Order: sequence, then structure tokens, then C-alpha cells
Amino acid sequence: MSFDAPSLDSDIPLEKETGRNSHVCSASKGLRALPSIPPPAVSDSIPDGGTRAWLQVVGSFFLFFSSWGLVNTFGAFQTFYDSGALFKSSSSGVSWIGTVQGFLLISISGLTGTLFDKGYFRILTYVGTFLVVFGTMMTSISTKYYQVFLAQAICSGLGQGCIFVPSVAILTAYFSTHRALATGIGAAGSSVGGVIYPIVFHRLQSRIGFGWATRVLGFLSLATLSISLAVMKQRVLPKTARPLLDLSAFKSLPFDFFTLGLFFIFIGLYVPFFYMPSYAALVLHTSPDLAFYLIAVLNGSSAVGRVGLNFLADKIGPLNTLVPCAALSGILCFVWIGVRSSLGGLITLCILYGASSGAVVSLPPTVLAGLTPDLGMVGTRMGMSFMLSSFGLLIGSPIAGTLLNMKEAKFETAQAFAGATLIIGAAFMGLAWVTARRGSSSWRI
Repeated sequence: MSFDAPSLDSDIPLEKETGRNSHVCSASKGLRALPSIPPPAVSDSIPDGGTRAWLQVVGSFFLFFSSWGLVNTFGAFQTFYDSGALFKSSSSGVSWIGTVQGFLLISISGLTGTLFDKGYFRILTYVGTFLVVFGTMMTSISTKYYQVFLAQAICSGLGQGCIFVPSVAILTAYFSTHRALATGIGAAGSSVGGVIYPIVFHRLQSRIGFGWATRVLGFLSLATLSISLAVMKQRVLPKTARPLLDLSAFKSLPFDFFTLGLFFIFIGLYVPFFYMPSYAALVLHTSPDLAFYLIAVLNGSSAVGRVGLNFLADKIGPLNTLVPCAALSGILCFVWIGVRSSLGGLITLCILYGASSGAVVSLPPTVLAGLTPDLGMVGTRMGMSFMLSSFGLLIGSPIAGTLLNMKEAKFETAQAFAGATLIIGAAFMGLAWVTARRGSSSWRI
């Protein structure tokens, strides 16, 4: 996954007004606010604001809207598929659709990051837009499990993987001191998408049926992604392609602990997003409408974590923010076990979990940048870390699906599983902090 900023020695500006041989800001200038690297003055080469730069944020917002926004919506599809109205499958089987979709989004980032570095931004976004829309439309005419799996998990997942890297990577060339804030605002698109998509699906599915409700989501994706295609422009190009692998990364204890922690966090993080509506309907006996809206509550509150806590991370350090947020998410999963009769308590839980998990999914790129000593390898190490940790996302919710019992409304084992893996992940993140702190004179890790 390539989130690295343009390098003075390796990037070629694409803007006409700067010319092909003009210098651009070193990547280190965008990352020196991180520990052990003294903050420099802002280079004139990076706009760090202005109309064109903020238009990239708008474009990034809508790329997130139809990538992670759709993945975060799967809880609504999970509840519908579990009803058996379209096909018959276990909850664990259904959850494989959503987890494979999310797994492909992250796991191909190493490849798409390299393509982005080579200047194929337009091709990635056009191909990604086509696959997302085509996959959604094919889902709308599917009637069997394997058809939905191929369309929604494979086709849409690959498309979302194509547009995910550009949604973050392009901002590094336009922002330096405001990079975390710009990234947080762009990432908030996934939260807004996670609010709008499930509401649209649920409201329309009962009126015009599954097929047309899903097609409306496809048209909505096409409209929003078209905005991104219209306003986004890659600003810099590396002179040389960055490698896919950096085996020396595994000799770094902070990198190893962080990647292992992220693996465990991904195992448990999306369990509430997949099963919260079913829990509300079966345990608290809420109406189907209200159960669906809990997905919107989770995703809406995650915008607070993605924007507000990213802003806080600029002040106190990204890993200092990530570790307690991951631990809090795990604790909240255990608290979830005790919320069996209070609707207000469950809504409060969703708000808190959404905010903490929002920070957990948006801060890792910034943390990894700070843990990478050679800034020219930031993109490579991010791709490696996310590719390895994405297997946690692949297996987490299906395992939880086998641990719960829908017929008897028993969710405790799955809830404890999610909480335990999140806390284990936070513990490994803590070890990453300890080992990184040894080589730094600053507490802002």
C-alpha cells in the first residue's frame, strides 16, 4: 500500500507550472512531525492547501465513500442474507462474502501501490470504478450464494482495492503539515458511506425489492466516483519503482509487533459491524428498522474517530492514540455482552465503539510512516504490513459466525472472541511503542 509522500530524490512533479525537472518536497518533510525527526519548515513545493489540494480531499472522500463505505455497509446485507430471502446459508458462510471483500480491498494494496507509484492513477481509478459498479449491478441480479460471492466479494472487492490506495496516497503530495487532518477528512467518507448506503438499502429493499435497491447503490457509487474522477490529479511521479518487499523490515521489532498487533485487531474489529443488527433484533427484540439503523450509528460515530482523533494524533503522536483506542474497542466488546435489555445502552455502546474503531482503522498508515527509518521505503513497508494483517480481516468474522448461535440468540462467545483479539492486538501495539521508544528521545510515537 503506497501512502508515502513524494521524495526529493525519487519523485518527478507532474504539474505543468513546476516543470518536469523542478524539485518537490522531500517525503521526510511531511513526516518529520513524527518522533525522533525534528520538524522542518514547510516547503513551497507542496501546496499544503489551496483549491486544487482541497479538491483532492473531496475526491479522496468519495473514493473512501464507495470503498470502505460499502464494506462497512455489509452488516445490512448480512442481516438480509441471514433471513434466507435470497439464498440459504449459515451466518458464517454469509460473513465470508463481506470478509473476502474487505480482504481483497487491503491485500492487493501492495500491487496497486506500486502501480500508483508508476503513475497509473487514472487507470486504477477507472478500473476500480468499473469493477465496483459492475459488481454491485451483478449482485442485484444474483439469486444464489456463489453468484453473490463472485459479484459482491470478488468483483467489488477488487474494484475497491484499486481505488483505496489512490484515496490516501494522492494526498501526500498536496499536504505536509495538514496531512493527517486531510487524510482524516478523506477517510470520513467511509463513515458517511457507511451511514447512507445501509439506510438507502434498507428503505428501498422493502419497497422495490432487493434487486432494484442494490442497483440504486450501484448508481450512487457511479455518481460519487465520477466526482473523484473529475477532480483528482496525480501531482508527482517517482523516478524509480519502489520494491514490493523489504525483507529487512522483519528485523525491526517495532514493525514486527505493530504488524502482529494489526493482524489481531483486524480479526475482531468488524465483528460488531457484521452482527450488531442481528443482535439487536434477536436479543433486544428491536424492530428490524431500528436494528438496521445501528449500522448507521456505528459508521456515523466512526467519523469522530477518523477526523477528531486524527487531529489529536498530530498533537500527542499516532501510536500514543492508537493503542488506547484499540484497547477501548476490545473493552467495549466485553461490555457488549452485558447489554441485553437496554436499547439506550446499546446505542451508546455503538457510538463509543464507532468512535474508537474509527481511529483504529485510520491511524495505521501514519504510525507505519513513523516506524520506517528509510522514508523511501514507507510505501513498501505499508504494503507489506497491510497485506499480512489483512488475513485477520479475512478470518475474523467467519470465526465469530461459527461461535454464535442465531437460533438461540447466543452471541456471548463471539463477543468475547472479538474483545480478546482486540486487546491482544492492543498489547502487541504497546510492545511496538516500547521498542520504538528505545530509539527515540521523544514520547510522541
